[in-house]
Amino acid sequence: MSGGTLLWAPRAWIDGRWRDAVLLRIGADGSWADVQPGTAAPADAEVLAGPVLPGLVDGHSHAFQRAFAGLTERREGEHDDFWSWRDRMYRVALRITPEQLRAVAAQLYVELLRGGYTQVCEFHYLQRAPDGRAYADPLELCWSLADAAAEAGIGLTLLPVLYERAGFAQPALRDDQRRFATGADAVLALQRGLRASGRPLLNAGAAVHSLRAAAPASIRRLVDGLDDGPIHIHAAEQTAEVDDCLAATGARPIEWLARHAPLDARWQLVHATHATRAEIAAVGRSGAGIVICPSTEGNLGDGLADLPGWLDAGVPIAIGSDSQATRAWREELRWLEYGQRLMLRQRNVAASGAQPATAARLFDAVLDGGRRAAGFARWGLRSGARADLLVIDSGDASLLGVPADRLLDALVFSSPGQPWRDILVAGRWVQREHRLAARHDIAARFATAMHALWAEA
Repeated sequence: MSGGTLLWAPRAWIDGRWRDAVLLRIGADGSWADVQPGTAAPADAEVLAGPVLPGLVDGHSHAFQRAFAGLTERREGEHDDFWSWRDRMYRVALRITPEQLRAVAAQLYVELLRGGYTQVCEFHYLQRAPDGRAYADPLELCWSLADAAAEAGIGLTLLPVLYERAGFAQPALRDDQRRFATGADAVLALQRGLRASGRPLLNAGAAVHSLRAAAPASIRRLVDGLDDGPIHIHAAEQTAEVDDCLAATGARPIEWLARHAPLDARWQLVHATHATRAEIAAVGRSGAGIVICPSTEGNLGDGLADLPGWLDAGVPIAIGSDSQATRAWREELRWLEYGQRLMLRQRNVAASGAQPATAARLFDAVLDGGRRAAGFARWGLRSGARADLLVIDSGDASLLGVPADRLLDALVFSSPGQPWRDILVAGRWVQREHRLAARHDIAARFATAMHALWAEA
């Protein structure tokens, strides 16, 4: 090994298992130039303070929804479900300004870093001014998010969203959806503008809000015009959505996508909660992936995905923070498994004969699934991947005395704590000794934005 910054880890998670004495070299481009297990630490290497894991990708985020995390937990009528929650969410969406969005997103992205994510996929449908008019710069709110991510130090995959109607039988948006109005050509222009910016740690794909929110011809125009990047879509999150799709098209949402999209490896189906085994098999044949958001799906009462079915079909799986009820991947993985245990009344549901360790199977699944969701060819502790890692604080209360080969098990299934001592993103330390390098006024600006957004309440 010669040239570049050298790091040496006593243990590192590589290709699905712990490897000892790992030397890592960071190239000039912020990627891993070499990763060599079983290597003594050279004199010029920085010896890391604990075992290391690759950072994970948050495969689905709505940053502005951090502004009301924990603030929709009171029933306002006789019945409360996703749709009543959505109406309350619109109240924030109609008020938030570009400056407030940046403040809220910066706070969120700091929290996601602390939660072990080093890249976030932002499903971005908040595009217009509060009165519904276009900003002079159509990318105004995109820049708010990009600036926030740069300030926090996290990587960002921005996904401007095609959103043109309120439902299958409604040709236009409702008035309280006026800030979301975006056609296929506008989405393509946003995506190309983001890519052309050349900002570090920023890439872009595109998204379709849902089948109910976009006409088939518009979806086709978007897909045909997108020359690069992932394509995300909300699919089969609620049973009412499935019923509406059946009534309007004669097919369930995932069934329709498999027949007409057509699905391929660029596609990510977000939630995919209510899927039949036939639909799962069709997605598996297509090469598309899914993004499950366990804490949000639990918070909204959406239901539980068929995790064994998706795993058995070999479908790539990512996880997402979505509505920001939780901002740490450890808790998302924990509830991804716990939901299945509660439903099936079994333990270690995600484990398999080939991989009996539940945490390891889930972690490796979402490590690769997140890579695909964010649009990367390589990810993790391997040559050519971006130089991201998490240094584990083995002295954290949740990890004290844990045998070395059970460390990942304890990280996922033991008590919450603050296990990331240091965090590296693209070869740069964004956290050292539990202290984040981001500006100290992020929390203050977030508090100011929250006060302004909620003063009337």
